[in-house]
Amino acid sequence: MKYFTILFFCLPLFTLAQDVSSANYKIYSTAKQKIVTVDEVVADMANANILFFGEEHNDSIGHTLEYAVFKKLVDVYPHKVALSMEMIETDCQNILDEYLCGFIREKNFITEARAWPNYKDYRPLIELAKASKIDVVAANAPARYTNRVNRLGLQSLNQLNKISKSYLPPLPIDTGTGNYYDKFLNIMGGHAALAGMQIYQAQNLWDATMAWSIASYYKKHRELKILQINGSFHSEEKLGVAAQLKRYAPNIKILNIATCTDDNYESPDWKKLSQNGDYILITDPKQPRSF
Repeated sequence: MKYFTILFFCLPLFTLAQDVSSANYKIYSTAKQKIVTVDEVVADMANANILFFGEEHNDSIGHTLEYAVFKKLVDVYPHKVALSMEMIETDCQNILDEYLCGFIREKNFITEARAWPNYKDYRPLIELAKASKIDVVAANAPARYTNRVNRLGLQSLNQLNKISKSYLPPLPIDTGTGNYYDKFLNIMGGHAALAGMQIYQAQNLWDATMAWSIASYYKKHRELKILQINGSFHSEEKLGVAAQLKRYAPNIKILNIATCTDDNYESPDWKKLSQNGDYILITDPKQPRSF
């Protein structure tokens, strides 16, 4: 359930991203079939428009590498980078913009933008974007609408007013089947655990909203490289958000990083994992989690 729930816990003091030893992670290129560096991943973005970084939400090493990738993108492609995040909902875009421009305090931003309880893990990204005057896309569907779909199904969104619908992609929303549905069933524990299709429909709303947010921004800023941060399930195998994005922006060029913490860290089964992404990031399971 780690991809589908937000865990609630006390928010620790904010910390800046720290350097992380390469002994604590491995990045594998499925194209080159070898271990590569952050520099090589970023260089690969020369021919792509968007890089999905699929994270495990409590992976401290993964969060540090997100920052490292973002910082390197900013350095290598100056004034040509944007950030998009699952962790901020579409109806909070104006609040996010106000914080990035320095109009409001961080305290107000955190409260009014409904920051995730582990905001400390994403703060370095936001602060770098703020300091570098980089756009950040609030990509995710407002939780009240995914909750509504969980209860009443996708068709219930038709009852929303014009303002409410403006925070979502155009209706109706495509609910992908095939591999994505099968993966979803597997992680949820099979058909019996779903108790109807609403939870799968809510997942598709989540994905489609992030994809629509990215596509809408991309169509106005085609020259930029976009880093999208989301839970790994949302973009593994270029399904989920990535597949929905291709529907909204067919010509967009995508790279994806899929993250996992593997008990076989010393000798990963790269062949088995390679289906998940262009790059596979494995972090050391012995390292502390961020929560």
